[in-house]
Amino acid sequence: MARILIIEDEPKIASLLSDYLSHAGHDTAIAGTGEAGLAALREQRTDVVLLDLMLPDMDGLEVCKRLRTFTDTPVIMVTARVEEVDRLLGLELGADDYICKPFSPREVVARVKALLRRIDTLGQDKAGDAAASGLELDDNRIEVRYQGKAVTLTVVEFALLKTLASHPGHIRSRQQLIDRIYNDNRVVSDRTVDSHIKKLRRKLADAFPEVEFIHSIYGAGYRFELAPRDEAD
Repeated sequence: MARILIIEDEPKIASLLSDYLSHAGHDTAIAGTGEAGLAALREQRTDVVLLDLMLPDMDGLEVCKRLRTFTDTPVIMVTARVEEVDRLLGLELGADDYICKPFSPREVVARVKALLRRIDTLGQDKAGDAAASGLELDDNRIEVRYQGKAVTLTVVEFALLKTLASHPGHIRSRQQLIDRIYNDNRVVSDRTVDSHIKKLRRKLADAFPEVEFIHSIYGAGYRFELAPRDEAD
């Protein structure tokens, strides 16, 4: 049974979604504001978030941006804002799907089911990748271990590697990395990220010359994937 957090300030809509999701066998929780939703995410296990964009205390896009600093919980945005820019911005900030109001509750249930199925598949792939890679990230020592050899990293380098390695094969833009690594609203440029990635790749290459861990994707960002160095980009 999945736990679904509904962040929605309209009680009738929240109750309707909760009823349909409960009938489909899910456990639900409702938060009427962005702050309440973020607090619930920090305190309780959540499998999927249904996030309204027009909340009374803060924009749903801001909620999505903030929650992405501490959780990878999948987000489906539910909103009446149908402009393309909103859809693109929502997805850029880390939303996984987008449903426009008015919606069919059955469609929402179907989207949640499809997202949970996708997560389960990715989780199995991810576990397989991690087991196959043999890569270990030690938070206490701020070091990476691979094939019996350890490399100590800086805090930022470790955070970058951990973020990328948490989703092998997935591309992360520089802005997504900045949002994940720096949660104190400081101004950080793309060049700063590139500089840290360059130093991280150099350390890994010195220690593990036969393997490429981080790949540059032109115009998009970076991707973690183990590959023989002569086959890497």
